[in-house]
Amino acid sequence: MLQDFSYHDPRSLAEALSFLAEHGADSAVFSGGTDLFVTIRAGLTAPRHVVNLKGIEELHRLSWDETEGLTIGACVTVNQLVDDPVVQSRFPILHHAGSELATFQLRNRATVVGNIVTASPCGDMSSPLLVHGGEVVLASASGERRMPLGEFITGVKRTIIRPDEIVARIVVPPTWAGAAGGYEKLKRIKGHDLGVVAVAMIRHRDAIRVSISSAAPTPVLLPDFPASASIADIQKKAQEMISPIDDVRATAEYRSFMVNVFIKRLMDSVEAAS
Repeated sequence: MLQDFSYHDPRSLAEALSFLAEHGADSAVFSGGTDLFVTIRAGLTAPRHVVNLKGIEELHRLSWDETEGLTIGACVTVNQLVDDPVVQSRFPILHHAGSELATFQLRNRATVVGNIVTASPCGDMSSPLLVHGGEVVLASASGERRMPLGEFITGVKRTIIRPDEIVARIVVPPTWAGAAGGYEKLKRIKGHDLGVVAVAMIRHRDAIRVSISSAAPTPVLLPDFPASASIADIQKKAQEMISPIDDVRATAEYRSFMVNVFIKRLMDSVEAAS
C-alpha cells in the first residue's frame, strides 16, 4: 500500500529545482507516474516528498529545429511522440518503438523521459534514442549539464542523475534524421508485453548504426559500421558486446540467438529500402 508522503505541484521549473536543491535526497519526481507509484505501492521506494512536474509548461515541449534537432520535454507522453508528424517522417523508428510500448491508455500517461529515467534494460525507448545519438539534458538549481544517453544509464535501474536534478529534456540531434531502418522487439506473448530482447537499426548516408536492449545491464550501442558491412560482421560485434542473462522471460542463449535473427531481418529490410 502507499506510504505517507507530501505532494508538491510546482508551476515553474525554477520552483521545482529550488525545492529539490533542499529536499532532493528525500524526494521523487514524476510526470507520468506509471513506474513511480508502482514502486511506492510495492514498498520498493518510500520518498518523503513527491514532486509533480506536469504543471510546468516548458517541460511539455516537443519541437523540431533543423540545427538543434528534436527536443522532447520531460512531460511529453509517448502518445504525443507517436502522433507527432515530424517524428513520423524524420524518426520513424521512434514512432514504431513508441507504438510498441504497453497499451494506448498507458502511453497517454507514460512519458518518453520517464521511460529513460527508469533505466530498465528492456525499456522501449532506450535503443531507438541511442541509435539516433540521443542526448540527456539534466537541470538543477545550479544549471544544466548535457550528455549522451549511453553515459546517463549506468546499470539496471541506475543512472547518473543527482537527487537535486531532473531530466528536463532529451535532444535527438538532426544527424540521423530521415534514416532508413527498423525496430524489432521480441515479446513473450502477443500483445502489449515487456521486451525480451529488441534491436534498433538505422542506415544513413554511408553508415549503419545498431543498438540492442534487454541483452545487457544497459542498452548497448554498437560502433558505427560502414554501409558495406556484412550481416555476419554486425552479428559478430553484437555478440561480443552483449551479455544476456537467464531469467523468467528467456534464456541467455535464446536472447543471443534472437539478436542475430533481428540483425539479419533489419539488414534485409534496410537493404531493400535503399
